[in-house]
Amino acid sequence: QGQISHRDSLPGLNVGPRTRVQAGTLPKPTAWAEPGSVIPWGSSVTIWCQGALGAKEFRLDRKGILGSWDRRKPLEPGNKAKFSIPHMTERTAGGYFCYYLSPAGWSESSDPLELVVTGMYDAPSLSAQPSPVVASGEKVSFSCSSHFTGGAFHLLKDRGADQPIHMDSRINYGRWPAQAQALFPVGPVNTSHGGTYRCYGSSSSNPNVWSHPSKPLPLKVTGMYEKPSLSAQPGPSVSRGENVTLQCRSETSLDNFHLHKVGSPAPPRHLRLGDTAAPSQANFRISPVTSAHGGTYRCYSSRGTSPYLLSHASDPLQLVVSGERPQSLSIERPDSQLTVRPRRALHTQEYTMGNVTRMGVAGLILVVLGMLLFEAWHSQRRTHSAARTGTQRHPTIKVEP
Repeated sequence: QGQISHRDSLPGLNVGPRTRVQAGTLPKPTAWAEPGSVIPWGSSVTIWCQGALGAKEFRLDRKGILGSWDRRKPLEPGNKAKFSIPHMTERTAGGYFCYYLSPAGWSESSDPLELVVTGMYDAPSLSAQPSPVVASGEKVSFSCSSHFTGGAFHLLKDRGADQPIHMDSRINYGRWPAQAQALFPVGPVNTSHGGTYRCYGSSSSNPNVWSHPSKPLPLKVTGMYEKPSLSAQPGPSVSRGENVTLQCRSETSLDNFHLHKVGSPAPPRHLRLGDTAAPSQANFRISPVTSAHGGTYRCYSSRGTSPYLLSHASDPLQLVVSGERPQSLSIERPDSQLTVRPRRALHTQEYTMGNVTRMGVAGLILVVLGMLLFEAWHSQRRTHSAARTGTQRHPTIKVEP
């Protein structure tokens, strides 16, 4: 028997004669990884294999590599064994199978366990369209994009039981540099979709080697409780550089509040109260106010035990910063989206009227000047005409000698 020579092979893997796996009536083993099958580069992972009671031995094989298998004696009560990878790298990423030996012979192989190593490429960006705040029953799409072109993207939910969702990327040549992107449609959304999501990118040549994770994106599902009320103090109209406080108030015993600017891809601002007694209120202070703070806001309430499940949306509140005027609003979906249809601002109309007035005054001045010039020209013409007439009445007499 020989030893595996490459440095990143599983510890303890020995090359020896293969034992023929007998397909029979033995229960199929199960393989899983702890703490999970998506492992940061350099971290450790444990592979578990569970079979029938009375197993005498367990064996681990790696997909695509001949001879790279390991044997372990079962742990009590005798139906499972563990295999350890102390340092996860791109060389240890891939598919694994396990078997067990019983008095009746070898079992069939387990389903493949795919181990993924992360942290090999730059992180992609993740956003939710149309918003990371979505009403129950509506649909949302996660957009994962990166300048690392080619391959696929992978969407994961933190602490989720579901397997990662994989999607081939599409290249957007309309941007420079070119950008790879994938859309993950989700919905109709229900309470199980609430949570924090991340996405990764990978190359087509090595699908088990992933990038660093994107920044976490929380998806919040609304419509769980009665809507709160939203107000602004000292008022919804504020000058640049001043302070304003948006107050979200709930008549029920809810201790978490969320403020969201309609149309913003950013997650809502979040405040947690120490007191859960009803009524409850959270104060979102904006200081100092800039023109970027202008817009339409809604707030939500929730329980601390379910931070991703929110109430119905409050009525919209428009924050107007000095120099701006309100926009007309059309609320089509009271608990999910606020459609803002801007109409020509009043200050634009004022400027237009001012320009028309100034142009009219200028035109009037030109008319007056034209009349004065015409009058002067006409007077001069009369003078010349009179002079010519006088010359004709008193002709010069030429005296010849």
